[in-house]
Amino acid sequence: MGHAVSYDDPGTPQEQSRRTFMANAVLSLGGIIGVAMAIPLVTSLIPDVSTLGGTPSPLSPEEFKKLQAATATPTKIVFQVKSQDGYMAPGQSEQYVWAVKTDMAKLEAARPDLFGATGKVPYPAVTLGFTVFSPICPHLGCRFNWATDEKKFVCPCHGSKYSALGDHLAGPAPRGLDPLPLKEQNGTAAVTWIVYKDNEPDRIVLSYS
Repeated sequence: MGHAVSYDDPGTPQEQSRRTFMANAVLSLGGIIGVAMAIPLVTSLIPDVSTLGGTPSPLSPEEFKKLQAATATPTKIVFQVKSQDGYMAPGQSEQYVWAVKTDMAKLEAARPDLFGATGKVPYPAVTLGFTVFSPICPHLGCRFNWATDEKKFVCPCHGSKYSALGDHLAGPAPRGLDPLPLKEQNGTAAVTWIVYKDNEPDRIVLSYS
C-alpha cells in the first residue's frame, strides 16, 4: 500500500530549523505554564505559621505552677496536644517544652538569629517572662536534654549543644533551638505545638497543632 511521497520529504534546512524552533517553543511554553501552576499549589500546602492556625494547648494547673516557678535553669513542661486529621478521629498526644525565665532584652542579646530579617519568628518569643523551646533538635529531629553538669542543652544523637537560651554552641545543627508560641489563656498558659523542618538553617514549618 503506497503513501504520500511528501511524508518522506524532510523539507529544506530552513523548514527543518523552523519546525525545531516551534517544537522547542511549545515545550518551553508548556514548562513555564507548568511551573506557574505548581508554585501556588506547592505554597498552598505549606502551613503559614504567621496565621497560627493551630489550637494552643493549655497547661494543667500543676504544669502552670512549674512554669511560674521556672528560673534561668530550663524546666521541662509537659502538656497534651490535641490533633485533628481530616481522615482520623480527634486525638491527643503528650509533648513537652523547655521553659526558661528570661526577658526580651536578654533573649535578643543571646539570640539575634531570632530577630533578624530572615530568622525572625512571627510570634512573641517571650511571654509572661518566659521563653519555651521545642524539644526537637534542629539537626535531625532527636530529642535533646538539659545537662546540669555542663549547663547546656545536649543532643545525645550527634552531639549538638546549646546554651540555656538556645544559642547553637557546638555540633552539626544548622541553627539554634526553636522557640514555640506561649500565650496567656483563661488564667493559665498555653503552647502552640509547631514542628519545623530539621537540618535547615531557616525555620520552615512542617506542621502545627
